[in-house]
Amino acid sequence: MVRNMAGREFILKTPLGIEDILALRVGDRVFLSGELYVARDATHRRMLSEVARGKELPFPVHGAVLYYAGPTPPPPHEPVGSIGPTTSRRMDPYLAFFLERGLRATIGKGERGEEVKKLLEKYKAVYFIACGGAGAYLSTFVVSQEVLAYEDLGAQALFRLLVKDFPLMVAYDAFGGDLFEEGKIRYRRILLYHWESSDKGE
Repeated sequence: MVRNMAGREFILKTPLGIEDILALRVGDRVFLSGELYVARDATHRRMLSEVARGKELPFPVHGAVLYYAGPTPPPPHEPVGSIGPTTSRRMDPYLAFFLERGLRATIGKGERGEEVKKLLEKYKAVYFIACGGAGAYLSTFVVSQEVLAYEDLGAQALFRLLVKDFPLMVAYDAFGGDLFEEGKIRYRRILLYHWESSDKGE
């Protein structure tokens, strides 16, 4: 771990353990290496449907990290195309299922429902955000990609990525912390300060 003026930085490797999760707080920057499993809406529905019919999950969920994304086809001699995060809230209804089985983190963009924060506290997991609109940049941290299951779903197939120093930020931690809410509070304080300063003629 390295501390600097902008906050804390962690270098982590998958699979993640509970001790990794409990060290993190909202606003921490994380450089993640190892395996990520990429899944979106249709992938989640397919996995839950197959489990309901008695099949096993197609990836080792304990300690794993799920990335909500849909990679574009790779250009020549590259492992993956653009791989920016998709909106995470659509996956909220499926989260409890995976957390109950040991999932330690998800990656996406945007705020999530209140129930998600409660689930992360209960199961000791975190929600990371990746930089939206920077899919081409994020692809430079991908070492390899393979389709694990559901190739018929195209960009919504289940992929396994091997990444090195994939840049992330903790948006929700395992203690109820919420980066989005903290940002709103800070913004309101700044507005109040400027309003009071203006009212005093400063």
